[in-house]
Amino acid sequence: MAVPDFDYESFAQNLAAQAQELVPADFNDAQKQYVVNTLGNFALLSGKALAEDPNLNFNADQAVTITQIIAEWSFHKSVDLVRSGIPQQYWDTVMQKIAYTIFEIAKQTFSQGLPNDKILELVEHHVKKTYLDAITELKNKGVIDEGLMEFAASQSNMDKMAQEMQQQQQAAAANNPEGQDAPPVPTAPDGTTAVAIQPDGTPVSASSIVESKVLKLATVAMLFNKMKQDRVQTILNKFDEDDASSVVRYMRVPDLADKVGKENAMLALQDLKQVLPRSTNLTPQRVIAQIKLFASKYSRKQLDTILIRERMGVKRLVFNALEDEFYDGMPPKVASVVATHLSNIV
Repeated sequence: MAVPDFDYESFAQNLAAQAQELVPADFNDAQKQYVVNTLGNFALLSGKALAEDPNLNFNADQAVTITQIIAEWSFHKSVDLVRSGIPQQYWDTVMQKIAYTIFEIAKQTFSQGLPNDKILELVEHHVKKTYLDAITELKNKGVIDEGLMEFAASQSNMDKMAQEMQQQQQAAAANNPEGQDAPPVPTAPDGTTAVAIQPDGTPVSASSIVESKVLKLATVAMLFNKMKQDRVQTILNKFDEDDASSVVRYMRVPDLADKVGKENAMLALQDLKQVLPRSTNLTPQRVIAQIKLFASKYSRKQLDTILIRERMGVKRLVFNALEDEFYDGMPPKVASVVATHLSNIV
């Protein structure tokens, strides 16, 4: 066996047993059994392949992680299919495509030694794409209509569970206003931690973060982490020496974006943009040229990877520009900012 210390059968059974407790309570017995069986079967098949294929060269930890990723997504997407309204005879076809996609993406990314967070991002991107492609194919074959396709596409059990967890956290904080047991952590509406941090990584009081210089410097550091370092240094040379030092220290803080919080970062950016110079040339043609110059450095596959975390509007802006067309869904001023941001990606 390629991974002799990976007991994939017991692991798959354990994952299926855990799933029994997580299946939505409103599902009937047949629906619950479908979700559990689907997760268990795909976990077993992937675990067997990882354990017995001598060409894969994964260790036990990697095999466990890949199998667990497949099991988790099998759970979420099978729940989505049950809720989608798509006839049950087509569920297995969709799930097989999703499981195969996860297995192949996980194999490639683990073999390349990518960081775990990047692997999870790539898997999520391709799972969502495969799911949408599969239900679109059903619509094109006349199995479902466009309305049902759109409803199925809107299903996301993963997002639903995350929202429920956030609501539980907020309820717990509301029931413990004095923080007798543990001080509640302030959160932004999207669930991220809404606290600013000192340059050494310690949090400051949430009550003053919106107006604080600390928050603005931390937000600048977040932006700089996405830029080429030579450009960062050029900009820092124009900063006050103390501010520049603080920004550099913020850039080294682990999980900076989570500690600042998305809502607080947006508020800081609103303040910062008031003092930024206005762009004087915002023609669509200039934006298209800037994006095409950025895109010329990458293959289509690399562009897909780079744009995984971007909003759909950004993706449309880029791929329209490659066809010498301007995406009208985005104002030229915003498009210019996006183009500049993309040009600074390493």
